[in-house]
Amino acid sequence: MLVTTVVGSYPQPAWLIDRERLGERLPPRVRARDLWRVAAPYLEEAQDDATRLAVADMERAGVDVVTDGEMRRESYSNRFATALEGVDLDRPGVALDRTGHENPVPRVVGPIRRSRPVELRDVEFLRSITERRIKITVPGPFTMTQQAQNDHYPDDRGLALAYAEAVNEELRDLKAAGADVVQIDEPYLQARPEAAREYALEAIDRALAGIEGETVLHTCFGYAHVVHDRLTGYPFLAELNECAATHVSVEAAQPDLEPEVLRALPDKTIVVGVLDLGSPEAETPDEVAGRIRRALEVVPPERLVVAPDCGMKYLPRGLAFRKLEAMVAGARLV
Repeated sequence: MLVTTVVGSYPQPAWLIDRERLGERLPPRVRARDLWRVAAPYLEEAQDDATRLAVADMERAGVDVVTDGEMRRESYSNRFATALEGVDLDRPGVALDRTGHENPVPRVVGPIRRSRPVELRDVEFLRSITERRIKITVPGPFTMTQQAQNDHYPDDRGLALAYAEAVNEELRDLKAAGADVVQIDEPYLQARPEAAREYALEAIDRALAGIEGETVLHTCFGYAHVVHDRLTGYPFLAELNECAATHVSVEAAQPDLEPEVLRALPDKTIVVGVLDLGSPEAETPDEVAGRIRRALEVVPPERLVVAPDCGMKYLPRGLAFRKLEAMVAGARLV
């Protein structure tokens, strides 16, 4: 059977986070505590309850490998990136987002170090509420480098390798806590291929060094809700066949990716996106099945995993659930 999963995030309830304000701004790179609707003393309990709802939706839809829906995060990357030493959060820097707009970012003023586990309790809690296989995501070292102002290291390669050490330490703890699958999110590989060719593979391999079991590298065109002017294709994809990840996760539905592109990754299991998160309508099972069959023209079923294009954070929750139902039904049709 084809395995189904989610990329990472799932829609957070409106009672937990101000979804209107979230949708009006760029994804936060520094902390954005003003987005939370729940007071600090009760926030963790509320996030626990939201996690239960997200996991219940995934299980009810029939998803095989679930995540925590990233209910505790303001964005996929800022919770981890702002928890590291060496960063001045009171006086943030600025960097161009992949939309071309300036966005406040962590300002690196000293050695990047991880002083404590960041997502350990996320995994422990997720493991306690589901019998299914679980996945947890961490921002990748290349993308965090692109989302920071480097005022300490002599070059971005040095910063990326420091981030990679922190990610590696985190992944070791997350695996020990019960994560079946760990994933690093590297959307900026697609947006900044020139810089990626200089040091991305070195940083990715250092981040994944010694991590056993399934390791996923996710790359994409950015949230459909946020990034509208998109590059075409993946200018940094074939290079990923040489990286340490066992799986490469790609967005394929919205860009109508030609299956031939996947031949660039002959040694990887492909997590293929079959849900267009830019569409306001849920796919039918037949539409999903058609997208899966296209991928199977070039990737054998034992090397294919079925997923949405990206994280589902910005979708209405009802639409997200219907899309997941269609995804699972389409996979079963195939």
